[in-house]
Amino acid sequence: MAVHPIEFRYGSEEMKRIFEEEARLQKLLDVEAALARAHARLGNIPEEAAQEIARRASTRYVKLERVKEIEAEIRHDLMAVVKALAEQCGDAGKYVHLGATSYDIIDTANALQFKEALAVVEKDLYELEGILLQLAERHKNTVAIGRTHGQHALPITYGLKFAIWAREVRRHLQRISEAKKRILVGKMSGAVGTMAGFGERGIELQEEVMRQLGLRAALVSSQVVQRDRYAELLALLALIAATLDKIAKEIRNLMRTEIAEVSEPFAEDKQVGSSTMPHKRNPINAENICGLARVVKSNLFVALENVSLEHERDLTNSSAERVIIPESFILLDEMLKRAKRILARLELHEDNIKRNLALTRGLNLAEAVMIQLTKRGMSRQEAHELLRRLAVKAWREGKAYAEVLKESEEVRRYLSEEEIEAALKPENYIGLAPKLVERAVEKARKEREAKSDDTD
Repeated sequence: MAVHPIEFRYGSEEMKRIFEEEARLQKLLDVEAALARAHARLGNIPEEAAQEIARRASTRYVKLERVKEIEAEIRHDLMAVVKALAEQCGDAGKYVHLGATSYDIIDTANALQFKEALAVVEKDLYELEGILLQLAERHKNTVAIGRTHGQHALPITYGLKFAIWAREVRRHLQRISEAKKRILVGKMSGAVGTMAGFGERGIELQEEVMRQLGLRAALVSSQVVQRDRYAELLALLALIAATLDKIAKEIRNLMRTEIAEVSEPFAEDKQVGSSTMPHKRNPINAENICGLARVVKSNLFVALENVSLEHERDLTNSSAERVIIPESFILLDEMLKRAKRILARLELHEDNIKRNLALTRGLNLAEAVMIQLTKRGMSRQEAHELLRRLAVKAWREGKAYAEVLKESEEVRRYLSEEEIEAALKPENYIGLAPKLVERAVEKARKEREAKSDDTD
């Protein structure tokens, strides 16, 4: 019986397969196989025994049902895996798990799962960046009103908005690349980290196990890989979630009926917006992203609490990590895929964009007029105060800003009517926005071609 929504509602099959019980069991067996091979290489166990253990370390032989049967008897999940594997290996079974502690296997298997899951996240981020770059280039000259504090500010372009998002996604790709050397780490150091069970060549054995598995070896560890590494991983996932939250929240706000500048995709032939209001076109995908972001971000707090385990370790991290690690990856996977679907088919309503740009009847270009006045010799502070007073006058009297400016003798002393009109054209005051977009797109394309992690 499915209970958690990640079982039936959220996340791709690709991501969920990484965290399924049988896939998890196979990762544990992979580590046990690598340990046996490393022991054989160092001459600790017969080569034939290592080969048999490695051959049998598969869910084709070690069945999940059998592992659960054993665990029900002995109340120890990893030892159940060890026993289930050993009983499949005949005489070689006596060498299974030699010298290791449970978390040598568990934490190293965790790192193998992280490696696969981060590859899925990277792929989605790379594709999301590509979609944003296309939008940035397509709309580099689409002039719109910028907003600060929820109020109309100065004109921007939609291309600049998309380029900013694309650069944030690129930084996440760089963070993942940088963090891998600290996160994709395993250990073979025994019960308290001394390697006593592995003898004089314990360091060599640990290095050999990790070499086989494509992981880094912890330089020193206690009974566990230190949880600052896991906290960094959850922080990374939370940061990505925060970016998706920001993008989705912006889309939701821009979809408001009063603004209506963009729309997320809506299947007009079948999609229902409300169970009672037939006209509704709700931003359900963007809202879903914002809601799931709250869960992913909150899981970081749990990961931070897990850093401070007692002495060489306690078990308080274990139960929490069974929840927060797969949950964070699977929910983030859902968020990324929804974000790609939204942005790939995002609708921009240019008539509404133009309507909103003109909503304040020129007041949003007061800075442009101020710049022109200072170029003609008026002090910046005097110009600012003059235009502030004229903005209040225009607002109170319900007049267009151009009309009030043309009526002002102080303004007309410096600017002609034609110059006032030119200053109040939004397309004349977008600064270097198109050039900034072009620079960002060009840099990103070079990075994508070179698979570079260099970013700003």
